[in-house]
Amino acid sequence: MKIHEYQAKELFRKAQVPVLQGFVAKTPEEAKAAFEKLGGPIAVVKAQVHAGGRGKGTVIEVPTQRGVQLVKSGDEAATVAKNLINNRLVTIQTGPAGSKVNQVFVEQGCKIARELYLAVVVDRGSQMPLMMVSSEGGMDIEQVAHETPEKILKESFDPAYGLQGFQVRKLCKKLGITGDAAKSADFFMKKICKLFVELDCSMAEINPLVITEDNKMIALDAKITFDDNAMFRHPDLKELRDINEEEPAETRAGNTGLSYVKLEGNIGCLVNGAGLAMATMDIIKHHGGAPANFLDVGGGANTQQVTEAFRIILSDPNVKAILVNIFGGIARCTTIAQAIIEASKEVGFTVPLVVRLEGTEVNEGKKMLKDSGLAIISADDLTDAAKKVVASIA
Repeated sequence: MKIHEYQAKELFRKAQVPVLQGFVAKTPEEAKAAFEKLGGPIAVVKAQVHAGGRGKGTVIEVPTQRGVQLVKSGDEAATVAKNLINNRLVTIQTGPAGSKVNQVFVEQGCKIARELYLAVVVDRGSQMPLMMVSSEGGMDIEQVAHETPEKILKESFDPAYGLQGFQVRKLCKKLGITGDAAKSADFFMKKICKLFVELDCSMAEINPLVITEDNKMIALDAKITFDDNAMFRHPDLKELRDINEEEPAETRAGNTGLSYVKLEGNIGCLVNGAGLAMATMDIIKHHGGAPANFLDVGGGANTQQVTEAFRIILSDPNVKAILVNIFGGIARCTTIAQAIIEASKEVGFTVPLVVRLEGTEVNEGKKMLKDSGLAIISADDLTDAAKKVVASIA
């Protein structure tokens, strides 16, 4: 689950992670009032969307407007807010359609001496949380990682004990942070790691992280993603979820117990098992196709879930064909075959449908589909299925 910057900063504040003062505004008038409350002389108006790259993003309706802008008066804050609110912001992460801006965050300015990058993530290699820092704050970190990976410093830490002082000192030495700034860094880094563990985050990112002219380390940005599997421990955090920022089909799938991620291709995928779903997408790509989605119906898929899965896939106007790839283990092939037949009655297949079944009761399942009279293209194996689904829309 993702949350907005202003929400993340409130969690930072409660955890004693240093942030600047700011206020949320849903109208230009509120933005002006926020600037005046902050007392000037400068402030920053930031579009609140679940996407990075806002500073370089552009508003479709007002191409000259960026998603993050410095303002020097209440009237200027109101103008920027008017250009952002209820309009669509396009960034490197939103795609050409952009993301609708429903509110802005008006935050006080500060005198920046240096910009850094910081993130805490889960490192599968060390099986521990990992802090990453870089001197290239404010930059596209993906580009830094690709072109100058040596500029990204890493420290894993035990979640039971948190980031240790010697680790902070090691990072500060490599970053050239000394004196009072190093003391501030020690406090800041330990607090952000503590927050990461206590709130069951999967990522906490700050770009830029700044050191001010008076040697204070402050989070100038804030992005937090939580582990959905741990949300039962944090009922208060569930209230921070903004459904408007989520892909409607993904939300719909989640409510049915399906794992769905929308992609940009034209071949819909219905698969049981996350690993098999990834392999299915890879082989479609290998044979010249482009998957339209990741969709895992799970090992115990039933007729209702399969029917809803087809509805979700076919709701994407880009889908020109569907590949069903099922390995019958917990869910028998006959169960899946019956679910496909029943789904066809409710949904109706308007695009080519390629089905590959394997596993428990596979022969019986294939016979059920053959006898159903449905226009189904049967495949013998995954390679055969990929070739047939790609050819069906060639």
